Amino acid sequence: MTKIELTVDGSAVSDEVEPRMLLVQYLREKLGKTGTVIGCDTSNCGACTVHLDGTSVKSCNVLAVQANGRTVTTIEGLADTADGELHPVQEAFRECHGLQCGFCTPGMIMQAVDLLGENPDPTEEEVRLGMEGNLCRCTGYHNIVKSVLHAAEGAKA
Repeated sequence: MTKIELTVDGSAVSDEVEPRMLLVQYLREKLGKTGTVIGCDTSNCGACTVHLDGTSVKSCNVLAVQANGRTVTTIEGLADTADGELHPVQEAFRECHGLQCGFCTPGMIMQAVDLLGENPDPTEEEVRLGMEGNLCRCTGYHNIVKSVLHAAEGAKA
Protein backbone atom coordinates (compact mmCIF):
# COMPACT_ATOMS: atom_id res chain seq x y z
CA MET A 1 0.00 0.00 0.00
CA THR A 2 1.12 3.53 -0.78
CA LYS A 3 0.00 6.68 1.01
CA ILE A 4 -1.37 9.47 -1.16
CA GLU A 5 -2.46 12.98 -0.29
CA LEU A 6 -4.36 15.07 -2.79
CA THR A 7 -7.14 17.59 -3.12
CA VAL A 8 -10.34 16.36 -4.75
CA ASP A 9 -13.07 18.87 -5.55
CA GLY A 10 -11.64 21.30 -3.03
CA SER A 11 -11.28 18.82 -0.15
CA ALA A 12 -7.98 17.46 1.15
CA VAL A 13 -7.85 13.66 1.02
CA SER A 14 -5.32 11.26 2.50
CA ASP A 15 -5.51 7.55 1.81
CA GLU A 16 -3.66 4.27 1.40
CA VAL A 17 -3.96 2.73 -2.07
CA GLU A 18 -2.57 -0.17 -4.03
CA PRO A 19 0.16 1.23 -6.30
CA ARG A 20 -1.64 -0.22 -9.33
CA MET A 21 -5.03 1.39 -8.55
CA LEU A 22 -6.25 3.65 -11.34
CA LEU A 23 -7.37 7.17 -10.54
CA VAL A 24 -10.85 6.42 -11.92
CA GLN A 25 -11.17 3.47 -9.53
CA TYR A 26 -9.97 5.55 -6.61
CA LEU A 27 -12.41 8.37 -7.34
CA ARG A 28 -15.39 6.04 -7.75
CA GLU A 29 -14.69 3.27 -5.25
CA LYS A 30 -12.90 5.10 -2.43
CA LEU A 31 -14.40 8.59 -2.71
CA GLY A 32 -17.82 7.85 -4.19
CA LYS A 33 -17.29 10.24 -7.13
CA THR A 34 -19.46 8.15 -9.44
CA GLY A 35 -19.95 10.99 -11.92
CA THR A 36 -16.56 9.97 -13.25
CA VAL A 37 -17.63 7.16 -15.56
CA ILE A 38 -15.73 4.00 -16.42
CA GLY A 39 -16.23 3.57 -20.14
CA CYS A 40 -13.70 1.60 -22.10
CA ASP A 41 -10.76 1.13 -19.67
CA THR A 42 -8.41 1.82 -22.60
CA SER A 43 -8.39 5.67 -22.67
CA ASN A 44 -10.23 5.68 -26.00
CA CYS A 45 -13.66 7.01 -25.02
CA GLY A 46 -12.97 9.86 -22.58
CA ALA A 47 -15.94 9.11 -20.32
CA CYS A 48 -13.58 9.15 -17.33
CA THR A 49 -12.13 12.61 -18.05
CA VAL A 50 -11.28 14.70 -14.98
CA HIS A 51 -8.99 17.66 -14.41
CA LEU A 52 -5.59 17.03 -12.88
CA ASP A 53 -4.05 20.34 -11.82
CA GLY A 54 -6.49 22.07 -14.17
CA THR A 55 -5.78 19.99 -17.27
CA SER A 56 -8.10 17.30 -18.58
CA VAL A 57 -6.85 13.72 -18.32
CA LYS A 58 -8.44 10.36 -18.85
CA SER A 59 -8.46 8.99 -15.33
CA CYS A 60 -8.39 5.38 -16.53
CA ASN A 61 -4.91 6.15 -17.82
CA VAL A 62 -3.55 7.66 -14.59
CA LEU A 63 -2.58 5.78 -11.45
CA ALA A 64 -3.95 7.15 -8.18
CA VAL A 65 -0.37 7.43 -6.89
CA GLN A 66 0.41 9.77 -9.80
CA ALA A 67 -2.15 12.20 -8.36
CA ASN A 68 -0.26 12.39 -5.06
CA GLY A 69 0.26 16.03 -4.07
CA ARG A 70 -1.97 17.25 -6.90
CA THR A 71 -5.46 18.66 -7.37
CA VAL A 72 -8.25 16.69 -9.01
CA THR A 73 -11.56 18.16 -10.13
CA THR A 74 -14.40 15.83 -11.06
CA ILE A 75 -17.76 16.62 -12.63
CA GLU A 76 -19.14 16.84 -9.07
CA GLY A 77 -16.63 19.58 -8.30
CA LEU A 78 -17.58 21.88 -11.19
CA ALA A 79 -20.90 23.17 -9.90
CA ASP A 80 -21.03 25.81 -7.17
CA THR A 81 -22.62 23.74 -4.43
CA ALA A 82 -22.92 26.76 -2.12
CA ASP A 83 -25.58 28.38 -4.30
CA GLY A 84 -26.66 25.39 -6.39
CA GLU A 85 -25.52 26.98 -9.65
CA LEU A 86 -24.31 24.75 -12.45
CA HIS A 87 -20.97 25.50 -14.09
CA PRO A 88 -21.58 27.52 -17.30
CA VAL A 89 -20.58 24.53 -19.45
CA GLN A 90 -22.95 22.25 -17.54
CA GLU A 91 -25.70 24.84 -18.03
CA ALA A 92 -24.91 25.10 -21.76
CA PHE A 93 -25.16 21.31 -22.14
CA ARG A 94 -28.55 21.45 -20.40
CA GLU A 95 -29.82 24.37 -22.48
CA CYS A 96 -28.59 23.02 -25.84
CA HIS A 97 -29.48 19.37 -25.21
CA GLY A 98 -25.84 18.32 -25.44
CA LEU A 99 -26.61 14.91 -24.01
CA GLN A 100 -28.80 11.99 -24.81
CA CYS A 101 -28.23 8.95 -22.62
CA GLY A 102 -25.81 10.94 -20.43
CA PHE A 103 -23.11 8.28 -20.20
CA CYS A 104 -20.41 10.35 -21.93
CA THR A 105 -21.64 13.72 -20.64
CA PRO A 106 -19.38 14.12 -17.56
CA GLY A 107 -16.26 13.46 -19.63
CA MET A 108 -17.51 15.70 -22.44
CA ILE A 109 -18.15 18.56 -20.02
CA MET A 110 -14.75 18.17 -18.34
CA GLN A 111 -13.01 18.18 -21.73
CA ALA A 112 -15.08 21.19 -22.87
CA VAL A 113 -14.11 23.18 -19.75
CA ASP A 114 -10.43 22.51 -20.47
CA LEU A 115 -10.88 23.34 -24.16
CA LEU A 116 -12.54 26.67 -23.35
CA GLY A 117 -9.86 27.43 -20.79
CA GLU A 118 -7.25 27.12 -23.52
CA ASN A 119 -9.35 28.69 -26.28
CA PRO A 120 -12.23 30.82 -24.96
CA ASP A 121 -13.51 31.70 -28.44
CA PRO A 122 -13.24 28.54 -30.57
CA THR A 123 -14.64 27.98 -34.02
CA GLU A 124 -16.87 24.98 -34.68
CA GLU A 125 -13.92 23.16 -36.23
CA GLU A 126 -11.73 23.91 -33.19
CA VAL A 127 -14.43 22.52 -30.90
CA ARG A 128 -14.70 19.36 -32.98
CA LEU A 129 -10.91 18.91 -32.91
CA GLY A 130 -10.71 19.71 -29.20
CA MET A 131 -13.40 17.18 -28.33
CA GLU A 132 -12.26 14.38 -30.64
CA GLY A 133 -10.79 12.26 -27.83
CA ASN A 134 -14.22 11.95 -26.23
CA LEU A 135 -16.70 9.59 -27.85
CA CYS A 136 -20.49 9.66 -27.85
CA ARG A 137 -22.45 6.77 -29.23
CA CYS A 138 -25.85 8.43 -29.41
CA THR A 139 -25.88 12.17 -30.18
CA GLY A 140 -24.00 12.59 -33.43
CA TYR A 141 -22.07 15.44 -31.71
CA HIS A 142 -24.13 18.27 -33.21
CA ASN A 143 -25.62 19.39 -29.89
CA ILE A 144 -22.38 18.76 -28.02
CA VAL A 145 -20.57 21.16 -30.34
CA LYS A 146 -23.50 23.59 -30.09
CA SER A 147 -23.27 23.39 -26.28
CA VAL A 148 -19.56 24.19 -26.20
CA LEU A 149 -20.03 27.12 -28.58
CA HIS A 150 -22.97 28.35 -26.46
CA ALA A 151 -20.81 28.22 -23.33
CA ALA A 152 -18.10 30.19 -25.13
CA GLU A 153 -20.66 32.84 -26.16
CA GLY A 154 -21.91 33.07 -22.59
CA ALA A 155 -18.38 33.61 -21.32
CA LYS A 156 -17.99 36.57 -23.67
CA ALA A 157 -21.19 38.21 -22.42
